[in-house]
Amino acid sequence: MSLPKLARLPSARLLTSVLPHHQLLLPPLSPLTIPCRTKIQQDYRRPGQPRENKYPLNFNFSKGIEGIKKHFTLMKDEFFGRWLGPEGKPLIEHLLEQNLVIWEFRGPESLEQWTVSSDQEIGGQSEAHLKMGRNDNTCFLHGKLSSTIPRDGETRYSGYCNMRSKIPKASFDRKKHYDWSSFNTLHLRVRGDGRPWMINIATETYFSHQKDDIYTYFLYTRGGPYWQEVKIPFSKFFLSHRGRIQDSQHPIWLDKVNTIGFTLGDKADGHFQLEVDFVAVSKDYAHTEEFAYEMYERNPKKDRQ
Repeated sequence: MSLPKLARLPSARLLTSVLPHHQLLLPPLSPLTIPCRTKIQQDYRRPGQPRENKYPLNFNFSKGIEGIKKHFTLMKDEFFGRWLGPEGKPLIEHLLEQNLVIWEFRGPESLEQWTVSSDQEIGGQSEAHLKMGRNDNTCFLHGKLSSTIPRDGETRYSGYCNMRSKIPKASFDRKKHYDWSSFNTLHLRVRGDGRPWMINIATETYFSHQKDDIYTYFLYTRGGPYWQEVKIPFSKFFLSHRGRIQDSQHPIWLDKVNTIGFTLGDKADGHFQLEVDFVAVSKDYAHTEEFAYEMYERNPKKDRQ
């Protein structure tokens, strides 16, 4: 199309009046191309950390048969358990239940439901170990806390140890949630060394950017040879994201609980120990508080009138 014919169009007349003829904006002859990465994007790896082979080829026929038997047994229990009631219990028993022990350490197999981590994952020097207590009736978490910052040029804070429960799995590795909506209090029997611990409860989230949201409250241990029974209402737990308390608070979702954990990060270098007998939930009818913290209303009533 020649330039005089193009200038007759309304949109082209404005361009010809502003730009010279040799700078006239014409549509490109080839479609625009957006540069894309040719390599597969990998997870972030800290400086000095070796690469991990996450997908090793290891086939075992006998383990495959055992896995099939395990998953079909779980599926059978789930199917027949629903005919009895919630979680395989009669409905009347589920409604009248006031105390429920979730984790009880009575053998080495009970430790398989927990994982231990520390700042060694980011290059720190803290150590944490988990074993059975005396007479194999308790869980004993011990180690050494060190707040020395790794020299990688990126990490600014260090010094934490954590013990967290594994996410429960249903048949065929489907995610399963704990339903604590019938209870309002967390019941613990612990024996510590006087250090303050953080109790973290992680629930199911709807968006991927909320995967680091946890509900936190503090556990103050006495120290010494005596046990202490701690009861913490769920209304006292506050919402935090990667260690930062959020301004927008809301009560914990007790019907979709994934994990519970104990974290030590009091910046006091040295040895520590925490012994846990059981972790349970209970129903305290004397506690009527719904949420202990102020909830900000985004649209106040006075603005809507």
